[in-house]
Amino acid sequence: MNDRSSHRHAAPDAHAFHAHAHEDTRARRLAIGLALTLLLLVVEATGGWWSGSLALLADAGHMLVDAMALGLAVASARIALHPPSARYSFGLARGEVLAGFFNALTQFVLVGFIVWEALRRLRQPHAIASGEMLAVALVGLVINVAVLRLLHRHDADDVNMAAASLHVLGDLLGSVATVLAALAVGLLGWLWADPLLSLLVSLLLLRSAWVLVRRSVHILLEGVPDDVDAAAVVAALRALDGDIVDVHHLHLWQVGAGQRMATLHVRVRAADQGERILRLVQASLAERFGIRHATVQIESAGCAGIDPHCVAH
Repeated sequence: MNDRSSHRHAAPDAHAFHAHAHEDTRARRLAIGLALTLLLLVVEATGGWWSGSLALLADAGHMLVDAMALGLAVASARIALHPPSARYSFGLARGEVLAGFFNALTQFVLVGFIVWEALRRLRQPHAIASGEMLAVALVGLVINVAVLRLLHRHDADDVNMAAASLHVLGDLLGSVATVLAALAVGLLGWLWADPLLSLLVSLLLLRSAWVLVRRSVHILLEGVPDDVDAAAVVAALRALDGDIVDVHHLHLWQVGAGQRMATLHVRVRAADQGERILRLVQASLAERFGIRHATVQIESAGCAGIDPHCVAH
């Protein structure tokens, strides 16, 4: 019997082509989002200078940081397109996770700045040109909605796109707060509305940033994907076929967005069923759990008395 000590699932060429096309589409969407963000940065900076609105100038500074974050996301998405090499056998997909982690950390800095500025303005209110402020804020709102719709469609475990979307969400919430503040100041004369709404937005951003940091760290530490239960995987594989005696030594992790990995041992009742069970296990992992790269070691139940984990030959 042929040696089955290790079998690695190789994705078909068509799957690799579609995966690469998907990666390239994500990079293109990020690049378009970056271009629109830079456009909004110019609009807000010009509008803030023209109207004398400190709120718009501060938001333009926020947009500058977000543009840098989106630029990093674009670069990491392009890097992730590099194929595996002798030095990086899984490619550079994990660079996107690092970018998402860094971008999430920058949100904590932005939240700190927003809170500090909001508290300062609550103590010392500033006059605001509400009409000009409202016009520019509405333009920003439209652009941010367009960018968020562009970036929001991503895989659940794509932390790079999630981080970019988080920055854009912060911009969108900032635009909504600016619109409401401009209306409150223009119609009611409430100068405190601007800093108060900014504080509320910062709390929302803080929660989202914390969730994203935890997800990034979980992937970097090679934790089990959030929507996969290891016990459920073992139970599902054991129930696949009567010739499967046991499933153990299961390890689950992900390299980057949509790249879930697994290694496991499968003990079979009859050694001559190894090839059939191997194909069955790999198909089940791909179809039910989205795991398309699995290394499966087939073991024979006949040698269990000698070595509990011996390999079938």
